[in-house]
Amino acid sequence: MAFRALSRSSGRLSALVAPAQARRHLQVAALENFKFDPIRESEVSRAMTTRYMKDMYDFAETDVIITGAGSAGLSCAYELSKYPDIKVAIIEQSVSPGGGAWLGGQLMSAMVVRKPAHLWLDELGIQYEEHDRYVVVKHAAYFTSTIMSKVLAAPNIKLFNATAVEDLIIKQDRIAGVVTNWSLVTQHHDTQSCMDPNVLESKMLVSACGHDGPMGAFGVKRLQQVGLIKELPGMRCLDMNVAEDAIVELTQEIAPGMIVTGMEVSEALGAPRMGPTFGAMMMSGRKAAALTIEALGLEANAQEPRAAAA
Repeated sequence: MAFRALSRSSGRLSALVAPAQARRHLQVAALENFKFDPIRESEVSRAMTTRYMKDMYDFAETDVIITGAGSAGLSCAYELSKYPDIKVAIIEQSVSPGGGAWLGGQLMSAMVVRKPAHLWLDELGIQYEEHDRYVVVKHAAYFTSTIMSKVLAAPNIKLFNATAVEDLIIKQDRIAGVVTNWSLVTQHHDTQSCMDPNVLESKMLVSACGHDGPMGAFGVKRLQQVGLIKELPGMRCLDMNVAEDAIVELTQEIAPGMIVTGMEVSEALGAPRMGPTFGAMMMSGRKAAALTIEALGLEANAQEPRAAAA
């Protein structure tokens, strides 16, 4: 009896395993016979160049420029992606967008978001571990890759990465765009002869360049140099409870045509740093988007904007 039961059990197991093995062999066979369509190398070059140059042509004059594609800049871009008539160019000096939001504190992977900012994670479809006053996203890269994919899929947004902002366009004391160059060129002006830049005009600039660093806080530093703001008190020492509320509260149009968001707020207005907690970056970026919509003369609540591209 025991032998017959074992035989029946083995038979059922074989019945389950056999189709799985067949599917695997089918998939392997399909890949072994996979062939790419033929192409000339020049076709690749022309396709890549044509699309990129068309983007540069189309976004040479745009509604909004966001400088910096960290967590605040991407959060702002995501909210603006809900308004398809607003054309948005994101300028990011690094090859890889995301700023410091690929990891949590001290190169650890988890991301902490204090409540109630976690409700926005629900909109983005990001899962988390819930605690009394905060949530934990298992990896900061989960947040960054998710929001980046939604932003990049939006037809009204173009990301120009590996591109540095070298200066601002200012007309009659109003920011009217940015002066750009390839990041590698910007980093080697002192080793080469003059390498002139390019320009992008805009109706509004959102400066999300982060705290002080090699290219950090560039927007507000330049404003001080040209006298549009008097002083830069700099980022104060860490106080999470004060810092996150302050960053959101102080997100503002700091000069005509330019909104400051994220950690650049702390450099401009003397807010403390908050360390490894990210809710303020998200909410500051969202507020920057709302201020931008208002500055463009649009009614944010007049109608429900479409969902951002998935």
